[in-house]
Amino acid sequence: MNKQDIKILHLDSNHPLLWKQLELAGFQNEADFTSSKTEIEAKIQDYHGIVIRSRFKIDKAFIDKASSLQFIARVGAGLESIDCEYAETKKIQLIAAPEGNRNAVGEHALGMLLSLMNKLNRADRLVREGKWIREGNRGYELEGKTVGIIGYGNMGKSFAKKLKGFDVDVLCYDIQDNVADENAKQVSLNELQAKTDVLSLHIPWTPETDKLVNTAFINQFAKPFWFINTSRGKNVVTDDLVAALQSGKILGAALDVLEYEKLSFENLFIDSEKLKAFEYLLQAENVLLTPHIAGWTYESHQKLAQTIVDKIIRLYS
Repeated sequence: MNKQDIKILHLDSNHPLLWKQLELAGFQNEADFTSSKTEIEAKIQDYHGIVIRSRFKIDKAFIDKASSLQFIARVGAGLESIDCEYAETKKIQLIAAPEGNRNAVGEHALGMLLSLMNKLNRADRLVREGKWIREGNRGYELEGKTVGIIGYGNMGKSFAKKLKGFDVDVLCYDIQDNVADENAKQVSLNELQAKTDVLSLHIPWTPETDKLVNTAFINQFAKPFWFINTSRGKNVVTDDLVAALQSGKILGAALDVLEYEKLSFENLFIDSEKLKAFEYLLQAENVLLTPHIAGWTYESHQKLAQTIVDKIIRLYS
C-alpha cells in the first residue's frame, strides 16, 4: 500500500513536527481531538493508522470496529492503554516511543532523589516562611550508597547513566537476561533487596507488576531505603507505602506517579473526598510529589514526536 493511500487519524495534539513530517512523507493526516470514543468508533474503519497519547483505552470493541487499521502509534513510552494481544491477532503494528523521553525520566528521577535526600524542597519552603533552620534540614549524601533499579530498559538505563558521576554502586534487576551494561550490574531480586539503599522503579504496568511494591515486598529489603517511582502508580500499594514511611522502613519517597491516576494520566481519580493514604502523602515532609511529568520536558515533547514519525515511515519503507 502506498503512503499516499494511508489515512492517519490523530486523536491527541502532539508536537507539530509529527503532523508536518508525516504529511511531507505523503501520508494523509486527519485530526479529531474532541469527539467521544463512541463517535470515533463510528468512523474508525476509514483509517489505516492512529496516533494517540492517552486519551482513551483502545480495547477489543474499538479494535473490532477498526477494520482497516494497520498501526497504532502511542506518543509515549508504554502501551498499557491498548489491548496489545488482541491488536496483534489482527496484525496491527504497535508503536511506542520510550527512546523519546528516556533522558527526561532519568534526569527527573535523579533530581527528585537529590531533592529528597538533601531536603531541598522543605528547606526552600521554610526559608520562604522566614525560618532559617540548618540542623533540621541536614541532608544525606549519595556517595557510598547502593542504588537498586528494577526494570533495566530505556528508562532504567538512562537513570543509571546519570548516576555515573556519583560514587555509588548501581544494581539492576530485570525479567530479561543479560541487560546489564557498564553503568549497572545485573543481580537477582534477592541480592538487590539485600544491598539497596535507594530503590528506583522503571517498569511498565502489567499483570505481573501490578501492586508489586506492597508490605511483603518492602519487608524483603535488608535496610531502610529511599524510594523513587517514575514508572506507573499502580505498581505500588499506596497504603503499604505509607505504612513503611511511618515505620521508617522507607526513609522517603519521590513519586511522579500515583496509584489513583486515571488511565489517561491526565487526572486523579480523587475529587472531593481524598483517601487517607493520599492525605498522608500530601502532608509528609519526606515525600516529594510531581504530576506524572518525569518524561514531560520541552525536549522530550519533540523527541517523542520524532521517534513516532521515524517508526511510522520505517513501517512503509
